[in-house]
Amino acid sequence: MAMELSNLTRCHLPLLLLFLLAASSSMALPVHPAMDRVRWQVDKVNRRGHSIGLVMSYIDEATALESSGYFRPWHVLPFVDLYGRRYHIGSIRGVNVIYALTGQRRLNAAVTVQTLIDVFTVSGIVHYGTAGSSNDSMSFGDVSVPKFVAYTSAWTWKKFKSPKESDTELSFGDFTVPNGGENLLGALKFRNEELYSVGKPMKEVFWLPVDSAWFKIAEGLKVSLERCNDTFCLPTTPKVVCGLKGSSADMFLDNAEYRKFLFREFGVSTVDEESAAVVMTTTSPGIPVIVFRGVSDLAGGEPTWSSTSLMNLASINALKVAVEFIATVGKQKSTMSEGSANN
Repeated sequence: MAMELSNLTRCHLPLLLLFLLAASSSMALPVHPAMDRVRWQVDKVNRRGHSIGLVMSYIDEATALESSGYFRPWHVLPFVDLYGRRYHIGSIRGVNVIYALTGQRRLNAAVTVQTLIDVFTVSGIVHYGTAGSSNDSMSFGDVSVPKFVAYTSAWTWKKFKSPKESDTELSFGDFTVPNGGENLLGALKFRNEELYSVGKPMKEVFWLPVDSAWFKIAEGLKVSLERCNDTFCLPTTPKVVCGLKGSSADMFLDNAEYRKFLFREFGVSTVDEESAAVVMTTTSPGIPVIVFRGVSDLAGGEPTWSSTSLMNLASINALKVAVEFIATVGKQKSTMSEGSANN
């Protein structure tokens, strides 16, 4: 009898663990009668198994996905509305995916990703979107896969004529025209972020790395990017560039001198508003994360083409790389599962 019970428990252990995981996810929701239906929906979604969370920040970026045909909604439950956002349930290339439009800037991105991690059963977060280029290492339509990102709008605003403390300070006097000089605004000292991680003490960091294993997968992708859309064609075919650095800040950067400063001081090649928040939110619990950013403009540069057309093309190219990445990760997991089953 004990042997039979042991065998029964062993056979049903995976199902039991999946049930407990789904239940613990829905328990993260507040206890309120209005949330009962949402809790039921979340449990139903999580019983599908693990999904990859896919997030973007701008409506144009979400539109690129919706019009592409890559995403197939789950016919049982195509979406869950939670905390004012819609989490779309479905698949891409046979891989379970939950995608959400975060909204712009740091807080919106962090809240959306934290909800995905806490409520749904996700195995990692893929973030795609557009970005401005800070130097000539990236051309319009190219897709950057940064290895590190940093939040570059956390500052200590220093007093006028206070001594310089580090090499990475922005002194307003250096930008006084025509010959520089003193400026009552003083200088800005860039600050580190406080990173709280599971099982580790708080650590001050400036650079935030994406997941190393996922980055290695991204390096091996072969993706043909689009050179043309319905309105114009770029002079050369865009490319995927891996291993550069990205900068995020709660502002839209349209100033050539500050763009040059960021490249000179930190070596960043792209600027955006959300990537650092996405990476930091996933790093705390140890969830894998990767970022794909299509270049839509030169931050602070003179527009050569319509910004709307460039954003559309940059969104499409970033999405294409993200989709190929999701398919590759899904294929690798499927191969590993088959190998485990055969053993």
